[in-house]
Amino acid sequence: MKIQQISLAENNWKEMLSIINIDVDIFLLFVSPQYHNKKEVVDFLSENYPNAGIMGCSTAGEISDITVKDSTISITAIQLEKTTYKKEFVKIKAMEDSYKAGQKLADKLYNKDLKHVFILSDGLNVNGADLVSGLKLKLPNVSITGGLAADGAEFTKTFVINDDKIVDKIIVAIGFYGEDLKIGFSSKGGWDSFGLERQVTKSFKNQLFELDGLPALKLYKSFLGEQAESLPSSGLLFPLSMRINENSDPIVRTILAVDEETQSLTFAGNIPEGAYVRLMKANVDRLINGAGDSAKLANKEFKNSSELAILISCVGRRLVLKQLVEEEVEAVRDVLGEKPCVTGFYSYGEIAPFGEFSPCELHNQTMTITTLSEW
Repeated sequence: MKIQQISLAENNWKEMLSIINIDVDIFLLFVSPQYHNKKEVVDFLSENYPNAGIMGCSTAGEISDITVKDSTISITAIQLEKTTYKKEFVKIKAMEDSYKAGQKLADKLYNKDLKHVFILSDGLNVNGADLVSGLKLKLPNVSITGGLAADGAEFTKTFVINDDKIVDKIIVAIGFYGEDLKIGFSSKGGWDSFGLERQVTKSFKNQLFELDGLPALKLYKSFLGEQAESLPSSGLLFPLSMRINENSDPIVRTILAVDEETQSLTFAGNIPEGAYVRLMKANVDRLINGAGDSAKLANKEFKNSSELAILISCVGRRLVLKQLVEEEVEAVRDVLGEKPCVTGFYSYGEIAPFGEFSPCELHNQTMTITTLSEW
């Protein structure tokens, strides 16, 4: 595997792309919504590398090595030497189609040699939990990682890149095939739960209506105080920790939207009736340590020999960490060592297993890491 990574600014992108000197199979592009020349960059890559698969998405911040930037494109060129790949996509008309979209995408990618799936999805028109459930149903023994596109903290419009097209309402994935590819992955948070645990008494899919029989939005606002005026963006600072039942591991859920009329909250993933939830708040040191812990798990089998690390962290973490945000990326680099190229983005949802032998899940407010190497 050969990799070249570039951070493209607005004014020098053609000059920077001229340094690529490998036979590129895959381009990963993590693109600021404010990057004005994104279509020109994508067209240039498509015309000059007609045999390469191009995939990417919009972000709430671009990760390039140990830096976190805005108004750039973090571009990673990958040449596979022993592994084969296949890029597929599905369009989605409505959020309720997410489960079937996951199944359809899995069917397109599957064969007996499929080793790993990396996926990028529209961040606002897709139910990430249903998407993951559809994928898992068809690919129970295949590792899956990826994330949901972001739009800063605006929650207005996200996009996904599929070859020369930049569109919304689409899910793109790459399947990697063969035994020569080594994959590592992990997802860790670092948030603190507080307050009473409450039961979900009324919900539908990813829309929460009642907790302990009380209107969800009214109850949630009572915890936020003055910050309730800034919903839904302020909700990124106070996610929910959810347990499907009393024995399950907690999953974090982040707010995407609020509905004053129905007093409901819409989340990036499902909140099933009967589940238990608690409010969470940030601890800066724990967030940074959580990123390092995630890197340790993803790096467990590599012993500092991974060649590429894809970091997908949550927009909520960036809003909390503020000027310290690069410290969580540096914590990952400290664990992985100097060898791998590091790329990634801040997202509206992260897709990964908890660990090596656990199923894939949709996460919020985590640092999710995928490490790749050909052996």
